[in-house]
Amino acid sequence: MRSGKILVAQGGGPTAVINQSLAGVVLEARRHEGVTRVYGARHGVRGIVDEQFVDLTQETSHNLELVAGTPASALGSTRDKPDLAYCREIFKVLQAHEIEHFFYIGGNDSADTVRIVSEEAAAAGYPLRAIHIPKTIDNDLVGNDHTPGFPSAARFVALAFAGANLDNAALPGVYVGVVMGRHAGFLTAASALGKKFPDDGPHLIYLPERTFVIDDFLADVKAAYERHGRCVVAVSEGIHDASGQPIAAQLAKDLERDAHGNVQLSGTGALADLLCEEIKTKLKIKRVRGDTFGYLQRSFVGCVSDVDAREAREVGEKAVQYAMWGDRDGSVAIRRTGFYSADFTLQPLGAVAGKTRVMEDEFIAPSGTDVTDAFRLYLRPLLGSGMPDAHRLRVNPVPRVLRP
Repeated sequence: MRSGKILVAQGGGPTAVINQSLAGVVLEARRHEGVTRVYGARHGVRGIVDEQFVDLTQETSHNLELVAGTPASALGSTRDKPDLAYCREIFKVLQAHEIEHFFYIGGNDSADTVRIVSEEAAAAGYPLRAIHIPKTIDNDLVGNDHTPGFPSAARFVALAFAGANLDNAALPGVYVGVVMGRHAGFLTAASALGKKFPDDGPHLIYLPERTFVIDDFLADVKAAYERHGRCVVAVSEGIHDASGQPIAAQLAKDLERDAHGNVQLSGTGALADLLCEEIKTKLKIKRVRGDTFGYLQRSFVGCVSDVDAREAREVGEKAVQYAMWGDRDGSVAIRRTGFYSADFTLQPLGAVAGKTRVMEDEFIAPSGTDVTDAFRLYLRPLLGSGMPDAHRLRVNPVPRVLRP
């Protein structure tokens, strides 16, 4: 006899629209006659092994809609990276609670967790349907045109640099903004969408897809400063040298590492501080300022792309539809059709699990310090409607009298 029980969880870094996917799962699941209970796990896979569940069947549709429009992970998240032993504990809990459908909203590591749990269920002959729902601001999931969470974060980055550019034009100097992105530079590249006029910043964009050389960086800044009388720079936190070592790792002796073994790049202003110090010391430019966007870009309230919100809801709904009417486990993927519209497909878990997409060469300018029009055309429809615009005074100079 079937239990009709569903479990949904959220993993990894929160986003502005991850709760849309959660609401999509819950509301769509409750429409299906065979569903008896929809549970949510608190703090991702950690909440599963600890059996910290909440009954979302009892939540009102109205409140689910309110939560859907609220950034960050409503169920809580985790940075745990389950290995085989961990996934076996997850599977034991799923069995004990008679869970028949497991939905995990997260990135490529979350997809890998779903893959292992799926394989364990198959080996045990347990009737579990396991579906991965895509989410990440890094936009680095293989097989996806783009990933829910990225467009809203990109919108924030574009607008933040548009504002930084205006500030820098009013009080000229050098501004360095460090943006999230360990291996993929999509989010840093989004800074280019804040430009309106040809001489607007960012004048230089540095991505982890290209090797970073400090002397070349200083030469680029010097040239831009001489050309414009100022310079705005967008830098990915994941920039690295020719050996692949992150530049940030060369600056601090006691950097933390996460559960995945990665050097912690976010949450520290070390990279911005070092680059600013190099500019001050080597180029003798006095007014140099740096910011580290850190966690601001992930769950910023009031800066959500309507396209992103809609698609995040849809991937949650499609996950339930694939689970209820399909015959295989998998990862929901967004595919672009037409000038801009989206379709959804279910790809094998192995196609996305543990893999990382980086920016395609066609999106990066030959100089390595800018993006191409192809990238601008790719990103613009994802940013949504109502993007603010920056304007300038028209310069009509008055002739000098004392100093002609």
